[in-house]
Amino acid sequence: MRAIAGSGDRGPLVSSLIVIGSVGLLALAVLADSGVKVVAPLVLLIVVVAAAYRSLLRWHALVACVIVVIFFIPIKRYSLGASLPFNLEPYRILIGLVAVAWLTSLLIDPRVKIRSSGLEKPIVLYIFAILASVALNDAQIHANGVTTVVVKTMTFFASFFILFYIIVSVVRTRERLDFLIRVLVYSGAIVAFTAIVESRTNFNVFNHLSRVLPMLHFYDPKLTAGLDSTYLGRGSRLRAYASAAHPIELSATLAMLIPLAIYLLRTTGNKRWLLALVLLPLGVFATVSRTGIIMMLVIALVFLWLRPVQTRRLWPLLIPGLVVIHFALPQTLGSFREAFFPKGGLVAQQDTHAANAMQSNANGRLARIGPGIAEWSHRPVFGEGFGSRLTSRNGIALPGAKLSQILDDQWLGSLLETGAVGVFALLWLFTRTIRRMRRIAREDDDDDGWLAVALAASTYAFAVGMLTFDALGFVQVTLLLFITLAFSSVLVNTRAAGRAQARS
Repeated sequence: MRAIAGSGDRGPLVSSLIVIGSVGLLALAVLADSGVKVVAPLVLLIVVVAAAYRSLLRWHALVACVIVVIFFIPIKRYSLGASLPFNLEPYRILIGLVAVAWLTSLLIDPRVKIRSSGLEKPIVLYIFAILASVALNDAQIHANGVTTVVVKTMTFFASFFILFYIIVSVVRTRERLDFLIRVLVYSGAIVAFTAIVESRTNFNVFNHLSRVLPMLHFYDPKLTAGLDSTYLGRGSRLRAYASAAHPIELSATLAMLIPLAIYLLRTTGNKRWLLALVLLPLGVFATVSRTGIIMMLVIALVFLWLRPVQTRRLWPLLIPGLVVIHFALPQTLGSFREAFFPKGGLVAQQDTHAANAMQSNANGRLARIGPGIAEWSHRPVFGEGFGSRLTSRNGIALPGAKLSQILDDQWLGSLLETGAVGVFALLWLFTRTIRRMRRIAREDDDDDGWLAVALAASTYAFAVGMLTFDALGFVQVTLLLFITLAFSSVLVNTRAAGRAQARS
């Protein structure tokens, strides 16, 4: 703790010894001609950490590292290859290590304290709905053979709340908050650029990370998630997915970052954020996903709601924007036209019924609502059990497990799994966040107000996007949601602290 805090004089000596030892280990590997590809990246990582530990072990830097890993090491596509009941994925390891450090600091460091988010009531209600749904359906979950999946899902979801409270507790100033927002937008812009390249060349750079980091074990998404060229084709375009698990998830992730890029451009005036603001929508279009377009429309409406004058001035940019899309991603606009206006109409396409709607994955979203509501009516209060609906998209093969239909509607899925209580808690969580951001946006026309608009737009877009895909089943975009919710709480807390300081 003395070294991390910057007190004492042993830090440089220890760092030097670590660097010398690591170089020696690499030299031995080279002489033995064994394991160089594995040892070299580890030595590089150790040397970097040892040399820059004072900066890297600060809380905002640790959170930034989590963000970078989430965006640049695809979830469910890489693991460290350990023989464990679950995949030892980098993001899980990093969040776990940061969580342990945070919990330890809570016990021994009086400077680290748990801070209230202001969202405790809906969060507690949602956690209660999750636990109650599992407890009341324990026998059925066991009979369906999905007990292991339910336990894993609950464990992973707990990590989302832990990350949420870590951010709320350790990010205490606007400077640190803005730093993390910049990291988010930078990461998203780079991923968007790779998606554009992927759309043009069919080369996904994130499928080749093991060449640079040999310790990573690669799981081909063509085999594990069925993301082959046939599945990814839509119209005359190939759908990009970059570092996400699916094109829909990528489109949602990049769309949620657009408001934050607008905030940075508006408050700093730096032209690099204009580049990010061009790349992010292009990345959304590269996915050829209707979900991303719907979410961008919601974002535009939120800005029109909370910043009407400034938003109306930007409408003339739509025409040059379409021109850029046409040249950067040829035929993409035509593919979207076919997707939004198919033969017979979009509503008719989504209302296509199969012989047994809840047992087929081929029917449209609207066709699943009626059977879904009928299924929910059997357990309306707490549903069938959180995480108990195992679908073919989970990528898990469990002998004897009962498979459920892919709904492509998170609100319906949450209704079935956690019942009316769980859905009410989620609605409460979203509406409370948006209302708090709306209040700040109307009180403040400066930086805080614009950040509040951006966070409200991202949250609103996710909530609406949940109607069109199984949002909480995708880890990357769900983590981004909890990061966004945490940022909104940090904004409220920093404003309250500023007012308290001004009064004193």
